[in-house]
Amino acid sequence: AFTCPRSTNKRSWLYRILPSVSHKPFTSIDQGHVTHNWDEVDPDPNQLRWKPFEIPKVSQKKVDFVSGLHTLCGAGDIRSNNGLAIHIFLCNTSMEDRCFYNSDGDFLIVPQKGKLLIYTEFGKMLVQPNEICIIQRGMRFSIDVFEETRGYILEVYGVHFELPDLGPIGANGLANPRDFLIPVAWYEDRQVPGGYTVINKYQGKLFAAKQNVSPFNVVAWHGNYTPYKYNLENFMVINTVAFDHADPSIFTVLTAKSLRPGVAIADFVIFPPRWGVADKTFRPPYYHRNCMSEFMGLISGHYEAKRGGFLPGGGSLHSAMTPHGPDADCFEKASKAKLAPERIADGTMAFMFESSLSMAVTKWGLKTSNCLDENYYKCWEPLKSHF
Repeated sequence: AFTCPRSTNKRSWLYRILPSVSHKPFTSIDQGHVTHNWDEVDPDPNQLRWKPFEIPKVSQKKVDFVSGLHTLCGAGDIRSNNGLAIHIFLCNTSMEDRCFYNSDGDFLIVPQKGKLLIYTEFGKMLVQPNEICIIQRGMRFSIDVFEETRGYILEVYGVHFELPDLGPIGANGLANPRDFLIPVAWYEDRQVPGGYTVINKYQGKLFAAKQNVSPFNVVAWHGNYTPYKYNLENFMVINTVAFDHADPSIFTVLTAKSLRPGVAIADFVIFPPRWGVADKTFRPPYYHRNCMSEFMGLISGHYEAKRGGFLPGGGSLHSAMTPHGPDADCFEKASKAKLAPERIADGTMAFMFESSLSMAVTKWGLKTSNCLDENYYKCWEPLKSHF
């Protein structure tokens, strides 16, 4: 808002060749698999895991970033600017003479397979697997891809992502501000006689308008409200060096705060390569229930707590107060392992979208995608009593 305190006031001035108001009226278009209806199917408190989501073959059907958006789960209300959604994008072709902008919230985009060349009103940026980018509310963008491409999106309504407070960690550590990059300067002064399509997501619905010029005709800008990207390899890991576990909040890259202090609408957390040195400790994640919803994805490698069924391009959802933890094989190996210093997660990057909201899964996630692993629960069945 105009009257926000200076520390939270976000705005940018764009100097355009033609104003962005120069377009035909917006009309509703096919929703595809984008939704904000959290009542499509009945709630399911079970542990859920998805096999890698299948990318359409370009020989069968051309699908770009927008038409390849699939809502997996979410919570809250778009109209009151409070909530979040998790989407999967599955595409095989670039966006041609069309762009997208989101009136509902911010996109945190996590590419898993294939790089993204993202054109924005602020310039362009190349985002590859093991990097993330944030396209904030209202910013127009178009995406070129170079192969069959897949990734994850965390969308938050009404708030923005920011660096977490560090508390007793001090001034340095985790994701450092200097490592966040804004787009490279670029613009185009291009007429599009056949019509350029601007797609808008508004109150969870998709709309399209035509105009005869490229929307990326911004020749200059200044401000503090921009897209940006971050390389996950730059994350400075904090970990225990004595015994026991530190909470996974030490792996938080970005957070979107709620009105309750210390409680997030969404946290973006990663589990990068690091050293494990804790003594007298079961080193993998412990079994637990908590008040958060935890969606996990895998960019590459093998997640240490579930090496078999949890695969790159798939995901899992553990809902509020639903128990979860390492599979039986991980438990047995870690229980017998010699507690010498060891490298953990080399060649791996797993992440978590964590939320204080209780998320509902869409019909696409439970049924249409045909990727839900019906046998997930069996990974814990071999656990034995050692009392």
